[in-house]
Amino acid sequence: MANAYNSTSTLTNLVQTAYDRMVEWQLRSVPQFRAVVDKRPAMQAMPGSVVVFTIQNDLTALATTPLTETVDPDAVARPAPTQVSVTLQEYGNAELDTLRLRRLAFTDIEQEQAITIGRNMADTMDALVRGVLDGGSNNLYQTGTSTIALSGPATSPATIQLMQTAVTKLRAAAVDPRVGDSYVAYIHPDVSFDIRTQSGANNAGWITPHAYTDTSAIYAGEVGQFGGARFIETPRTTVVAGSPNIYKSYVVGRQAVAEAVAEEPHVIIGPVVDKLRRFYPLGWYSLIGWSLYRPQSLWITQSTTSIAGG
Repeated sequence: MANAYNSTSTLTNLVQTAYDRMVEWQLRSVPQFRAVVDKRPAMQAMPGSVVVFTIQNDLTALATTPLTETVDPDAVARPAPTQVSVTLQEYGNAELDTLRLRRLAFTDIEQEQAITIGRNMADTMDALVRGVLDGGSNNLYQTGTSTIALSGPATSPATIQLMQTAVTKLRAAAVDPRVGDSYVAYIHPDVSFDIRTQSGANNAGWITPHAYTDTSAIYAGEVGQFGGARFIETPRTTVVAGSPNIYKSYVVGRQAVAEAVAEEPHVIIGPVVDKLRRFYPLGWYSLIGWSLYRPQSLWITQSTTSIAGG
């Protein structure tokens, strides 16, 4: 008589699909761009939907002619101040989980809801500030291996010369550096590859972060210093899809962007108000706004990349 086997094909309901209850999250980069903001109201008069910042302009005419001892010089008029307006807008997002989902899901739904909302809040703030940077009018285009132009389109991978040109523009406009005597450049990793390959990571001019700053003061994503700028790698820079893709990098000094806040971004636990208390809302909210404050403090560089597929 043949053997009768107890197997997975005969006792099928004893063998089930198993799940790892630890849910992983999608890959994401560190939000960067709200760190650019370093101008906020110092003496705001009152709450308002628009906050106006004022920059006093210098006298245009220099007093280079010697005075006559017995003549009272004519007074000169001060130029009208420059004003920058920041309009506050409401931003927010929310999720609504059901009681049934919370009770039956094999993962920690409450924790995942909180993490999802927090990540969305940070990513939204980052995208909004990046959008303000993208509105800058000072652009440099890499149009050849050693050619940089003020008009596009960009046709070549970035060179260290492109970044040094942006730094030179900032210095020529008397823009204050952001950290010590250095400006800050936010660059895509593909752009970073082109720059560091061209200049050489071991080149005497390229300095790694541990060589020039205390570890606790290093920016997230900071890869080094070269030619008057500290470079921060982030895939969150704007990449305009095309053939080829165009990569934007941002070289900034102090007070490039102004921010006004009526209510900081924060997470809100919504009330459970349905009849059977089955719906659990969680969201985030902010009443906030940004604007370019000193346009001369921002230069956008545009380039392609030598990375395959870029």
